Amino acid sequence: MKRRHFSDTAAVGFSNQLMDLADPFVPQNPPLFKAARLVLLFLLFPGFLMAQEDLKVIQNHWVNFKDGPNALYKHLSGQAFGYLEQREQALSQIQTAAQWRERQAWTKEKLMELVGPFPEKTPLNPQVTRRVEKERFGMEHVVFESQPGFYVTGTLFLPKSIRGRAPAVIFCSGHALEAYRSVTYQHMILNLVAKGFIVFAFDPVGQGERLEYFDPITNEPTIGGPTKQHSYPGAQAFIAGTSQATYMIWDGIRAVDYLLTRKEVDPDRIGITGRSGGGTQSAYIAAFDERIYASAPENYITTFKRLWLTHGPQDAEQNFYRGIQQGLDQPDLLMVRAPKPNLMVTTTRDIFNIEGAREAATQIRSVYESFGVPDHFEIVEDDAGHASTRQNREAMYAFFQRHLRLPGDSSDEAVDTLSKADLQVTETGQVLTSFPGKRVFDLNQRELASLPDLPDNLVATAKELSGYQAPEGLAESMMVGRFKRDGYSIEQHLMKGEGDYWIPYLLMKPDIPTERAVLYLDPSGKATDSQINGDMEALVRGGAMVLAPDLLTIGEMGPGGFTGDSNFEGHSFNLWFGSILIGRSITGIHAGDANRLVQVLKQREQVADISGLAKGAMSAVLLHAAAFNPSISKIALVDPLISFQELVKDPQYDPAMIAYTVPYAGKSYDLPQLLNYLQDRSPLILVAGGADSGTLLRESLPSDRGGAIRRVSVKSALDRQELLSKWITP
Repeated sequence: MKRRHFSDTAAVGFSNQLMDLADPFVPQNPPLFKAARLVLLFLLFPGFLMAQEDLKVIQNHWVNFKDGPNALYKHLSGQAFGYLEQREQALSQIQTAAQWRERQAWTKEKLMELVGPFPEKTPLNPQVTRRVEKERFGMEHVVFESQPGFYVTGTLFLPKSIRGRAPAVIFCSGHALEAYRSVTYQHMILNLVAKGFIVFAFDPVGQGERLEYFDPITNEPTIGGPTKQHSYPGAQAFIAGTSQATYMIWDGIRAVDYLLTRKEVDPDRIGITGRSGGGTQSAYIAAFDERIYASAPENYITTFKRLWLTHGPQDAEQNFYRGIQQGLDQPDLLMVRAPKPNLMVTTTRDIFNIEGAREAATQIRSVYESFGVPDHFEIVEDDAGHASTRQNREAMYAFFQRHLRLPGDSSDEAVDTLSKADLQVTETGQVLTSFPGKRVFDLNQRELASLPDLPDNLVATAKELSGYQAPEGLAESMMVGRFKRDGYSIEQHLMKGEGDYWIPYLLMKPDIPTERAVLYLDPSGKATDSQINGDMEALVRGGAMVLAPDLLTIGEMGPGGFTGDSNFEGHSFNLWFGSILIGRSITGIHAGDANRLVQVLKQREQVADISGLAKGAMSAVLLHAAAFNPSISKIALVDPLISFQELVKDPQYDPAMIAYTVPYAGKSYDLPQLLNYLQDRSPLILVAGGADSGTLLRESLPSDRGGAIRRVSVKSALDRQELLSKWITP
């Protein structure tokens, strides 16, 4: 239920209405009855005092602070732009073909560093599940294992006109739930087949007959479409220390392996294409597999600068871990292939910005010109949205006809769409119910490392992986208001954060001066527990001032206008993906701002003893901040998220937790290790009585060495407040 806020005028009017209803014979305005009315209202409705308090810090007319909900997006994009500018400066120094070859070698090494290592090549164990004959071509439905037990479904289209070995095109599907069975993709595939090309179309994981979250009775998805099918396990992959891109690229490389087992295929004339998400895959696979001669990604290649300026970071597989930070941009995927032929297929109103596509083409063209083969790179554009157009299709057909040496008419033909039955590969219509196979979830499990209680260089590792930036000096802050309550006051403040944004916070101060303070972190925002008789007041009654902020994306600072394509129940993963691109984490940024607030307490408020309390997922922020800052003398965690690894192990994890995790931590450290490290801060863990969930994992807690970590089950809010009051009292 939404908490209502009333102005003073509205509150008095409300009291009048209540009293009028209570006794219609009471005189309307005499002062005595006014006073009695207010006393009765306070007794009946103790929340009335709160109704007169507007604890919102940032007012609507403060234009310098109004865009706080978008601050994290702007902060991340600004850092991304800095890295991308460094890349462009490096490219501007390249003048010769020899220098371009050095750049290509560096790019190949960097791509493998960020995406690899790939698994070893194991037997494909291909099976042709059935054959379908049509007038002009035949189809072989195929299942193979890109990794042991990880099944890939696909269809090999074989023109009946071929004699001897023929060129082949791998077709990568975009984000259509039915994958290559969509009418749009069928049209492109069947036109290529009509022109004499062998086409191998395979299902990306999470699409077509490779759904991973679906109802086995209806074969309908249970978690949403392709972007969510990719991002839900893809988030776990990042935590574990790998990526959805790694798995999907490897599927494509193994698709090339399968294609080359076919006697009908000329191994020197292999092409690849795909639109939208298929453009992503085709660009990726061609960049990593040199056996692909000609590549034609469609509706994908732009620049990260233009992507950040428009639609923002996309779903899991479209992001390489620290890709931007390490000096890579989308054009590198094609530049690394020179002098092999590349075609960029674009539209002017695409979600992948056309200005960025043109800028990318300029960069790519310079490599081909330096190598003396400018005709091996082309860009075609048409006036359309994120769509396939006749002009662009015909340019793609002509490109493959020319470079895969299969001349003919490049006109787009009308074709008969195949039925769902024609294109069904497996018996049940889903590979997981037809074969005893693995999911991305299962692959992620093998990436997790067994972690010691206290890993070597724990703090340094946590700082590096989280992208933590330590405060530099006392942050600028300013007070903007104050309310008086019984025994204490509530001040409203703003503090300059890590970037060009201000953090709003409330500061509750007891009337009796104190040198103790609590930094109070709540993922639902500072206002949640600020009411009379709330948890914050219990700490104030215990003799401490309480500082409660709205960190980025929370309360007054969230959620912002960017939701992205991977939004789960209001929890978008896309900002987190964006932080991954630049080597940061939202948790690391939060921890930095939390420690800036600690400095405010120490230096501005002259507090000697600072504790930290965090609720829910914000426990991850506090554990990092405290590990990095000895000024936080003790910590309390209420119903905490206690393990990154356990999120990876949970097939139905809570999406709200992802923003508070650290990518790649699964191989190096976890929250229990930080908790162990902080045992000298007398950690207190309060757990709601009887609570047990995939994110509250008591079995993951380190052993109580000497009883340093106290775990208490509480049955009510009053019990919790009593414990907190005692916890803060010396």
